[in-house]
Amino acid sequence: MSRMDYCLLLPFTLGISLLWPCFMATEISQTEEVKHPVDSHLRVKRGWMWNQFFVPEEMNKTNYHIGQLRSDLDNGNNSFQYKLLGAGAGSIFVIDERTGDIFAVQKLDREERSLYTLRAQVIDSTTGRAVEPESEFVIRVSDINDNEPKFLDEPYEAIVPEMSPEGTLVIQVTANDADDPSSGNNARLLYSLLQGQPYFSIEPTTGIIRTSSKMDRELQDEYWVIIQAKDMLGQPGGLSGTTSVLIKLSDVNDNKPIFKESFYRLTVSEAAPTGTSIGKIMAYDNDIGENAEMDYSIEDDSQTFDIITNNETQEGIVILKKKVDFEHQNDYRIRANVKNRHVDKQLLKYHEEASSTLIKVQVEDEDEPPVFLLPYYLFEVFEGGPQGSFVGTVSATDPDQRNSPIRYSITRSKMFSIDDNGTIITTNALDREINAWYNLSITATEKYNVQQISAVPVYVQVLNINDHAPEFSEYYDTYVCENADPGQIPQTFEKSANTGNS
Repeated sequence: MSRMDYCLLLPFTLGISLLWPCFMATEISQTEEVKHPVDSHLRVKRGWMWNQFFVPEEMNKTNYHIGQLRSDLDNGNNSFQYKLLGAGAGSIFVIDERTGDIFAVQKLDREERSLYTLRAQVIDSTTGRAVEPESEFVIRVSDINDNEPKFLDEPYEAIVPEMSPEGTLVIQVTANDADDPSSGNNARLLYSLLQGQPYFSIEPTTGIIRTSSKMDRELQDEYWVIIQAKDMLGQPGGLSGTTSVLIKLSDVNDNKPIFKESFYRLTVSEAAPTGTSIGKIMAYDNDIGENAEMDYSIEDDSQTFDIITNNETQEGIVILKKKVDFEHQNDYRIRANVKNRHVDKQLLKYHEEASSTLIKVQVEDEDEPPVFLLPYYLFEVFEGGPQGSFVGTVSATDPDQRNSPIRYSITRSKMFSIDDNGTIITTNALDREINAWYNLSITATEKYNVQQISAVPVYVQVLNINDHAPEFSEYYDTYVCENADPGQIPQTFEKSANTGNS
């Protein structure tokens, strides 16, 4: 059986307390089980034993000695030449061809590459032939804690409802450590809160952020929380990374609308039509959006006024529901309430009593035209009376508070006149047979404001008197026969049509 031995010598500078022994690369059968009393990495491959070397990453030493390959056939006469083949041979790793010592000539980074597979060959320099077939081995780059944790999904932003109970889940942050998770605690992280107490807490192993106290959005609506992830389980010397989390509080309807003014004074003209907006009132709600929408109402269901809500400004608009009359009532007192439009059942405790305010509405007097006591007047007068005969009296008054005196006039009449007291008299003799009815228009004008005018219809009936003698309608020339019978009517006479009496 042919045989070739290789010896791997590892220096104590690797941090290994045991000097690795030399291993024999011995040809064995494929079925033979091989166990080494010291190295658990000893394997069977193609009938040859092969080993693995370890080198720490980020080693700054130039030509760092990894170990030595040596054939047990090498008798020290310098006739053997050692060759290194495979990935990294000659560029990253070199071998002393005479001694078989292997060196790393470049700094290694495990996070870039953690394993190199190489082949070893021993050549007899006198013959140029291989002493034994190639043997394969690996060089593993061992991890050091040279990478700080990095958070994956920055920037972080979360939203949580205000007044959430303690322990409410907010968000989970996750950091990654590029070091080897199987190498001690290099990649084992612990999370901690650098900023955000006492409002938030973080679970050390999961990175889950939770609320630790109730927060009111109306006092502060957002918080910046700073999280640290530290490897080596947070022990001294571990590397750390930080991230910021913006946590915003969403609104809940925990505030009722409140009138800032306890008393409003509004005015309305008595001439204003129904539907007129006479003023605005305003309640304030510290909530936002739908939670700040409100409805206004009037207590005791007023018949004269109403309040509607401007959905854009959330103002209450007071409108005239029924016309007002200064002379009838010149001021009103109404009480308005306000409440939120949308309230969840669990938040009703914040809305038990509605806010209210008092509104005083002053009715403004308008200069109105005179008002006649009757909608029309009907008078009777006998014909034939002298000029100045009394016909009747009309009366109009100023409905306004100042009670202006009234001046009366008759429109286009030559038969009647009226004085400032509203007394109508004749200016000419009336003849029923000429005109039995007169339709008059009496105008009332305020002396203090001649623009305020009213008119009323007056109907005058001329009554008949016996002022005409009977007259025949024509001249009659009547004849009768001499032999006429008794009782025969020779002629019929008619009264004149212009006589007023029978």
